[in-house]
This record gives sequence, structure tokens and C-alpha cells, in this order.
Amino acid sequence: MSVLIINGSTRERGSTFTALSEVARGLSDSGVESEIVWIGRSAIAPCIACGSCRNRTQGCAHGDDDGVNAIVDKLIAADGMVIGSPVYFAGINGALKCLLDRVFFSTSAAYALKPAACIVAARRAGTTSALEQVQKYPNISQMLLVGSFYWPMVHGQNPDDVRQDLEGMQIAWQLGANMAWLIKTIALGREAGIEALQVETRQRTNFIR
Repeated sequence: MSVLIINGSTRERGSTFTALSEVARGLSDSGVESEIVWIGRSAIAPCIACGSCRNRTQGCAHGDDDGVNAIVDKLIAADGMVIGSPVYFAGINGALKCLLDRVFFSTSAAYALKPAACIVAARRAGTTSALEQVQKYPNISQMLLVGSFYWPMVHGQNPDDVRQDLEGMQIAWQLGANMAWLIKTIALGREAGIEALQVETRQRTNFIR
């Protein structure tokens, strides 16, 4: 059992990483492995709606060299995913948005019914709108959104400040523990012979015909 954790900050070991490390500890304490993948500081090409991914078995043909498809491969193999982002102007990091647009537009069906969680980090405000933004990706892809006992967010100017946000760190740990429980529950269900949920064929309806 493993979870892929995406660090969507331009700072490899900043506030977002500090929160995600506590999520990872919650997973580990419950016996589930995890890997934190940093998106880096290099440019990530945005989705250009070229539609080329529809002709591929997996991944995005646009910008093969920017690491997006490597993350797609890891996500398909993982039992769950966690997305972490700093708050930029009450929203998520732009580079992370480019990555998520392409990851979910190209291969969202592969993640259906997998557990997912999101967490954001800010000095002070903008966390709720950023959290809502990042949660839309797993939510529209039929992933099982995992929560904690409060909204998953931490506050602080730097990692030392974040570690002093005792409630935020506890929320992060619980988020990981809750995800581990759900992953184990799903695995036990498979062992008991519970069949995978049948997903209906999507009926697309445009408002203007």
C-alpha cells in the first residue's frame, strides 16, 4: 500500500513540505508507505486542450519532458494521492495548476474510487478558497475525498512557524491516518470479494445546443 504525495510548492522544503511530512507521518504510523514528489521550479507547460491525450493509453503528449507523465505513472500505480499547495493570492500555485490540469484531463478515469486528500499552507489567509480550488480535481474525478477533523490547512511564514501551528499539524497527521484507514478498508473489501463499483457511461449535456 502506497500513497503519492505531491508537493506543489516552488520551495522544496518549505511550509507546504512541512505539512505534507506530517500527513506522511500519519500514513506511516498506520502502516501505509508514501512518497513525496516535488514539482520543482522548472516550467510546467499548461494544458492547451489539444486533445492528443485521447489518442494515448496514458499521459499527456504535450510537454513530455516536464515531468507530468512521470507523476501520472506514479499516480496510476499508487493506492491514494495527497496534493499540497502554498496559497498564492487566495489560490493554488500556478505551476501546480498547470500540472493538475494535464494530469486530470488526460487520465482522470484511472483515479476513480482511489482515496485523495488536499492540504494548503499560508502565512495568514486565502486558505479556504485555495483548498476549494485544489479539491475540485479529485472531486470531479470520482476519487474518495478524505477529510480531517477540521479543514486541512496550516499557517505560518516558514516551516518553524508551521510547526508551531499545533492544531494544523494535528489536522495534517489525522488526514494521513484517515487515508490509511480508508485504503486498508478498500483492500479488505477486495479480499472479501466486493466487486468494483460499476460506473455508468457519462452523458454529456451542453447548455447550448
